Amino acid sequence: MKPCRHAFILFIAVLLAIPAFAGNRNPETPVPPKREFRGVWVATVANIDWPSKPGLPVAKQKQEIIDLLNMNKRNGMNAVIVQIRPSADAFYPSELEPWSKYLEGKQGVAPKPFYDPLAFFIKEAHKRGMEFHAWLNPYRVKNDTLDTLAASNIVNQHPDWAWNYGKKMYFDPGNPHVRDFVTAVVRDIVKRYDVDAIHFDDYFYPYRVANQEFPDSTTFKKYPRGFAPDKIDDWRRDNVDLIIQQLSKAIKEVKPWVKFGISPFGVWRNKKDDPDGSNTKAGTTNYDGLYADIIKWQREGWIDYTLPQLYWRIGHPLVDFDELAHWWARHTYGRSMYIGQAVYRLDKHSKIPDWRTPAELTNQIKMIRSIPGLEGSAWFSSKHFARHLEGFQKELRDDYYRTPAIVPAMPWIDDKAPDAPSNLQVEKVKHGREITWKAPQTDDEMNKARFFAVYRCGKNDSIDVSNPEYLIDVTGEDGYFVKRRFLHIFRKKYYYKVTTLDRLNNESVPSERMMFKQ
Repeated sequence: MKPCRHAFILFIAVLLAIPAFAGNRNPETPVPPKREFRGVWVATVANIDWPSKPGLPVAKQKQEIIDLLNMNKRNGMNAVIVQIRPSADAFYPSELEPWSKYLEGKQGVAPKPFYDPLAFFIKEAHKRGMEFHAWLNPYRVKNDTLDTLAASNIVNQHPDWAWNYGKKMYFDPGNPHVRDFVTAVVRDIVKRYDVDAIHFDDYFYPYRVANQEFPDSTTFKKYPRGFAPDKIDDWRRDNVDLIIQQLSKAIKEVKPWVKFGISPFGVWRNKKDDPDGSNTKAGTTNYDGLYADIIKWQREGWIDYTLPQLYWRIGHPLVDFDELAHWWARHTYGRSMYIGQAVYRLDKHSKIPDWRTPAELTNQIKMIRSIPGLEGSAWFSSKHFARHLEGFQKELRDDYYRTPAIVPAMPWIDDKAPDAPSNLQVEKVKHGREITWKAPQTDDEMNKARFFAVYRCGKNDSIDVSNPEYLIDVTGEDGYFVKRRFLHIFRKKYYYKVTTLDRLNNESVPSERMMFKQ
């Protein structure tokens, strides 16, 4: 036998021994859940994640969005949480607030040639089957008191609405005009843009600056709302309660399907301060330090999900990830609970050994999945997935996120399943096949198709859409490309089915099946 022919036959034998679609997964890793929130934060303040710097050409701004979404989709994410209003400004055209300085380098300057970054971001995220959560900071006006505000900034018209604290400027939470203004901003976003959620992080009242009191005594005297002089802390909490309640009502009035989520600091209260608190020793807490009674908002149904930032390691002596994950899971009150994870801490040079390898983060994923009441996590922040993470991205793709996931539904908003897609067809295209379908048509906005789930199995199997192993993609488009194998002898017959996912991720029954070789 000639050497080249022998080598070819050996090559063929090796390929035949490889199961179709087998990855490099660890066989000990269970199949990921079919329903799981897998979000990633995209911070624009100080150009943390996007754009990489102010003043980029528009084409470069758009390309960075596309590259960012492609990277996160490849890593298994199904939602982006994008900061569209970092400091009383906007990453979209607004009659209420000026353009953000982090876009073009100066507040109030629009991109040139003009485009709408928010609309572009939403369109590209949805195309990839990813939810878009619009992240806003309710109170921050200046990230640095030396920043220059555009002439159109509302604070120039109403300087009494804001005060300086530390090295930043904030809206005064006790001023009712501030609550109305922030609500108007959110209402405008929800009305004009196809966002899936409005998202706030942990910045309510500012984190304390040593030996500096909040300059809100005058506001307290002007708008006491019946609170006694020695109850200013309760008054501050009530200020934040009022804006959350007001925003919740406004969002649902405009579009009932738009979710409202909060990502608070990781500790509500320490047990030493409240019997219902966590067994932690945090120096700051939501309730006592930031005046954010997040548990009340969850319990009252003012918000749809909570995403506490548990940026600590398992076994931390003061704020143990394990303790806090279980504590938050006990306080869902029938709403969604996700966990914020700190991919930014992963560094082989970290002073803390636990953060030098991906094991800390993968152990956290396993822990989250093992705790009833927790439905996924989000990562801070996107840019860190573009750096060397000691193989963490590969572990996500090959093991922990190796199958796509559908964002958990929210039945308290809507639990009606949409109709299935119809008219599945397949067409030969360059390098493969294109499956297409027709989205179901309805006048019910709540149940309009948002995404489609694509399932596949071998010709001798039966597609069970409850089995996450058969789910191969979630897409916002009405078609799916299947790459053709390069040698005909390796092509096999596979069945495909498609389901509709509505705005709240309720899933239809599957379409008729389709079979072809690939």
